[in-house]
Amino acid sequence: MLNDIVAVLVLAAFPAALAAAAMSDFLTMKISNRLSLALVAAFLVLAPLVGVTVVDLGLSLVAALIVFAVCFALFAANIMGGGDAKLLTAASLWFGFDQSLIAFLVLVAYSGGAVTLLFLFLRVKADLVMSIGIPLPVSIVGTNKIPYGIAIAMGGLMAFGTSPIAILALKAF
Repeated sequence: MLNDIVAVLVLAAFPAALAAAAMSDFLTMKISNRLSLALVAAFLVLAPLVGVTVVDLGLSLVAALIVFAVCFALFAANIMGGGDAKLLTAASLWFGFDQSLIAFLVLVAYSGGAVTLLFLFLRVKADLVMSIGIPLPVSIVGTNKIPYGIAIAMGGLMAFGTSPIAILALKAF
């Protein structure tokens, strides 16, 4: 019974946090630090309970630190927002240091391209869209930036089934 509850929490926490981050980024161009911290805390609590070994837990931390270093460099170069960097780092924990992390990052990159093209199109057509009564959030009309939290969420949701923690959680059923 407890294993089932832990498995459900593992399978629900990550997607819920990413969905909340994507919505927040879309509507406000901000990702709360609380969401990133919640992702880290949930992983650190749930991973051992679902069966992630201490070695794999350590490798997940190493992977997240590497992602953080790259994201920090992109943030320092004003290429990536701070909230996006923190969210990507926190989400990377859930994929460990294996091929699922590569899949996650590649899917985030492809999703980022699609989101960027969509936002550029919507910005060009913003007057037309608003003239038919559809309100557009500030992330579309009020800035030149792209809410990359959406791409991180898309990539994370697509790749989550390949992550070691999700595979362990699914074995509980």
